Amino acid sequence: MSFPAPPPWLVFADDWGRHPSSCQHLVRQLLPTRRVTWVNTIGTRPPRLDWGTVKRAAGKIRGWVFKPVRREEIPSAALVPAVVSPKMWPSFRSTFARRLNRKLLLRALRPVVAAMPAPPVVVTTLPLVADLIGELPAARWVYYCVDDFSVWPGYDGETMLRMERDLVPKVDAAVAVSETLQHKLAAMGCESRLLTHGVDLGHWNVAAPAAAPPEFAGLEPPIVLFWGVIDRRMDVAYVRHLGEHLGRGTVVLVGPQEDPDPALKAIPRVAFCPAVPFDRLPALAAAAAVLVMPYADLPATRAMQPLKLKEYLATGKPAVVRALPATTAWADAADVCDTPAAFTAAVAARAEAGLPAEQRAARERLTAEGWAAKAAAFAECVEGKKFG
Repeated sequence: MSFPAPPPWLVFADDWGRHPSSCQHLVRQLLPTRRVTWVNTIGTRPPRLDWGTVKRAAGKIRGWVFKPVRREEIPSAALVPAVVSPKMWPSFRSTFARRLNRKLLLRALRPVVAAMPAPPVVVTTLPLVADLIGELPAARWVYYCVDDFSVWPGYDGETMLRMERDLVPKVDAAVAVSETLQHKLAAMGCESRLLTHGVDLGHWNVAAPAAAPPEFAGLEPPIVLFWGVIDRRMDVAYVRHLGEHLGRGTVVLVGPQEDPDPALKAIPRVAFCPAVPFDRLPALAAAAAVLVMPYADLPATRAMQPLKLKEYLATGKPAVVRALPATTAWADAADVCDTPAAFTAAVAARAEAGLPAEQRAARERLTAEGWAAKAAAFAECVEGKKFG
């Protein structure tokens, strides 16, 4: 039985290649069979007078100046998407700002869509495109709801919620990564399909290095490792209890710092490491004794589906995580803790004894969580039917 050719895709999301988001994982799986144009968007973080904001702004300006939208950037069947970086005003708060961004985006994207062989299916991970529906030609609009940005630390939550409420009634389909997000969309009158994150098992299956990686040079072992964005989602009480009662070893927090609580810097046995390339993370995990996820219990963390959860489990290393909706489903495969004392005790026990056999056995079901299967389900929802 033959299927018609799939339609082109237009994806609004975080900057392509900046960090391995779930949308990027899914799209990478589909690139051999889908014509994808990726639109780098801006967030709605109020600007801060810090070096991170300066670098981020400079990167956006470079993308606007040196990566203009050109028809020849749009491939027919490439293994990378066409990436466009439209100029955008860094706010959606006012009516003026929304109208300006609608004008800028339509000016940049109408020629891109016109060059496609058919109207695209449009996927957005952010509600900032609410004003484009009905203005930009498209076969379908799909909201891939990956987080509750209305409560995300550092975001303009009021604007994000207002635009999400404008977006949701207009889309043709929605995909949510957690049940919490499904409930939120249902309260807005939108049914959604649940699609939790996947994992690339082969990427994380590496042997322990013969010597400590340079990122851990001079740090006292055993290494207790976290990777990801270091921000206000980090529970200072958990990290403090761990640092003060661990006895020996070092808690290493790897990743970009986005306005974390300053108290983290004063905790003993805690070291910070800048973000490393995604390909370096398996080696760091292999050299660590325990992987940890000390998130606070917040509206943002209750809604999210951390990519690192299944990545931690795939490494074969002990994992100690905070009790949250996303982690409780894996309580047989990791230590899921709800107090600082229990968290520290679990880390100490796993650093000493390693991964228990029963947790290792429970992780066997990760084989059904690959990105390829997730991408196939995602494509069916985005396109509304199966294509060849």
